[in-house]
Amino acid sequence: MSFNATTPWLDTGDNAWQLTAASLVGLQSVPGLIILYAGQVKKKWAINSAFMALYAFASVLVTWVVWGYKMSFGEQMLPLVGKPQPILSMDGLLAQSTLPSANLTQNFPTATMVYFQFVFAAITLIIMAGAFLGRMSFQAWMAFVPLWLTFSYTIGAFSLWGGGFLFQMGVIDYSGGYVIHLSSGTAGFVGAWWIGPRLAKDRDNFQPNNILMMLAGAGILWIGWNGFNGGDPYAASADAGAAVLNTNLCTAVSLLVWMILDMIKYKKPSIIGAIQGMITGLVAITPAAGVIAGWGAIVMGVCSGVIPWLSMNYLGRTALMRKVDDCLGVFHTHAVAGVVGGFMTGILATKDGCAAFGITNPGGAIEGNGKQVWLQIVGALFIIGWNIFWTSLIMFGINLVIPLRMKEDLLMIGDDAVHGEEAYAFFGDGDRTLDGWDRQAVNEDVDDGANDRDGSSGSELREVAPMTSVKTEIPVTHVEQV
Repeated sequence: MSFNATTPWLDTGDNAWQLTAASLVGLQSVPGLIILYAGQVKKKWAINSAFMALYAFASVLVTWVVWGYKMSFGEQMLPLVGKPQPILSMDGLLAQSTLPSANLTQNFPTATMVYFQFVFAAITLIIMAGAFLGRMSFQAWMAFVPLWLTFSYTIGAFSLWGGGFLFQMGVIDYSGGYVIHLSSGTAGFVGAWWIGPRLAKDRDNFQPNNILMMLAGAGILWIGWNGFNGGDPYAASADAGAAVLNTNLCTAVSLLVWMILDMIKYKKPSIIGAIQGMITGLVAITPAAGVIAGWGAIVMGVCSGVIPWLSMNYLGRTALMRKVDDCLGVFHTHAVAGVVGGFMTGILATKDGCAAFGITNPGGAIEGNGKQVWLQIVGALFIIGWNIFWTSLIMFGINLVIPLRMKEDLLMIGDDAVHGEEAYAFFGDGDRTLDGWDRQAVNEDVDDGANDRDGSSGSELREVAPMTSVKTEIPVTHVEQV
């Protein structure tokens, strides 16, 4: 600890670790989930999917510093939320970080806490976007992000972390299994219902356009989780080290279990499946990372590999679940895995782990008593109910002004129609044609259609001379998306 007469409370080691942890979480979104999403979708949606994530990251930051942070971690205004105030003055940013409603202080400045909590808020919206890809209007997404952050995320964050009623009851959410993952998975599923499905042909055949890009994004996501869970003791403490180790252990076990189940059912190990198992392991350990023992992380990894796998491969294929087009299976990988992790925290939390984290809980059902299990269930039910209501209300309100779903002509073309850009420009330098179609004509027709309230432009694409270069058709082996 480095002493400074003007800031005697400042621990430079804690501050350095907190900023590092925040940066790791930020990298999970930019570029982690950006390139994971861009690789996981069809080529025609790569730009749009990546851009939705990039926009959310920027939009959340502005909203966060103007009113979101204080609603989540400031002085209590209502039973479920803090006072909406900006946190922009220099004296406020340099002051010691405090969470007044939770009666907690940290040995680093408020600016550090604001940024650390921002990257958590941002990744919540970006995770949710995975359920909406391939058809949500970008303009509707622009409106949705700040509204959902304001009316949904801040409530969950204040209730569980900022000193609200779930915090006071003793619900354990170490690093966001409920605040981030259960909320994004629930809201993603509900929002996907409101938006409607992708085109039938996209939904039937939505092979990833670049699995190696997915793998790169997944790697950033995994290693970035060291900051996700290791930063939540708000100190470079022994508990932070335990949280990081447990995070990686649970994730490794979950990945291996998911891979084995894929091999049993589909007779082949799958990279896509392994990534899903990795994600469910990361999500499940999040509410428990620093309060369970290493053996508990292994048990949780088995549960997070099995239960979401069953949910995705069996429940997700039922007619009822197929009525909702959750594009990347966010409900299974985040909502289901978040519930698994929260419930298992109520069983596996240790007395020593709780004490190291600075909470007075006596541990879970094994070391303490069954009360913690019921507290975890109450916390999950509140987050689910709140997100169902507010996501529905926000989607309904936006749809009165901006259609939630793109028009059919935009959906047929994808990135080039929506953004005027292609992810992979495999055509002649400066050539304005692609696959025998006039790009300018496509854009003009889409613009005409966008101005037509009934969605029909009445125009047709103009075919032009084929490109001089030879286009080679390469057969693609079928990849079954789990």
